[in-house]
Amino acid sequence: MTVRPTGGLALTGKSMDEQIADYLKRWGIHQEFTYPISKSELWSQISRPGNLKDCHPFCKDNEALEWDENSHSDRLEYLNGMTYIRQFLNWNEGEGYDLIIGEENGLQSYVVWQITELNDNQSSLSITVYPYLLANLNKALSFLPFMLYIRPKLRTYLKSVLRGFAYFVEHGQAIPRNHWGKHSWFS
Repeated sequence: MTVRPTGGLALTGKSMDEQIADYLKRWGIHQEFTYPISKSELWSQISRPGNLKDCHPFCKDNEALEWDENSHSDRLEYLNGMTYIRQFLNWNEGEGYDLIIGEENGLQSYVVWQITELNDNQSSLSITVYPYLLANLNKALSFLPFMLYIRPKLRTYLKSVLRGFAYFVEHGQAIPRNHWGKHSWFS
């Protein structure tokens, strides 16, 4: 994998698998939502360039920086003006992907998007985030701040994002910004 100037895995001398294993040592937050559409329809929603403009209630803009068969990255601008780069690491056609996200050349969170087929007309999307917040502290010291502050904030955020895809599927139009209320980190 080549590291791009827009962000990416750190130049640590570790392989991508080793760096991902390090991300997985962090605290994680997992949310899942079920949709009344097939797995392939859900994949087409989450895999198209710029999809967050339609489905993400805290997204001001979502510009594809690179979107081809071998490489995917985009820029996500939140409503509050904060800008993150998403660098996709593994793109599993029809199944999901994993990525790192953060400010350009800044600390990165690791995120896994996974689709599960429930039946022909129903599928679920799960998003698991391993945030960079508190990652420099050991788990014993970070437990309470993570559980009492970061986890609830990210859980609310993930629920809004997942529900945003449901809104787009149901209404066929972009979700209104801050549709389920503002988020103190992103609105």
